[in-house]
Amino acid sequence: MPPADKTCASCGRRIEWRKKWERNWDDVLYCSDACRRRKVSAVDRELETGIRTLLAARSATSTICPSDVVRTMTADEDEWRALMEPVRRAARRMVAAGEVEITQGGKVVDPSTAKGPIRIRRRRS
Repeated sequence: MPPADKTCASCGRRIEWRKKWERNWDDVLYCSDACRRRKVSAVDRELETGIRTLLAARSATSTICPSDVVRTMTADEDEWRALMEPVRRAARRMVAAGEVEITQGGKVVDPSTAKGPIRIRRRRS
């Protein structure tokens, strides 16, 4: 039986066990070469802080849109669009850490497979 899946340290997506990683599964941290190169930058940490800050400023049952986080960082539309995927990656890492949940249509979804618009909320017990 293969070991349990892991979460990518960069993008927060699920890494499924592969036979080729059998010998070094404990050392696998990233789901792809792109994530290995990207790692987690200072901007990524700033986005995580932005998510925490916005959620703290709202009621416990409120959600935020990733674009809300980006808008607090920049008003430039080109920069705004470039930061949308990084904020989604930050949210996925925070899901893996147990801090937040990602929802679509009011229901919690798997962040590794969610497509389309998402909302972020504090984790509920």
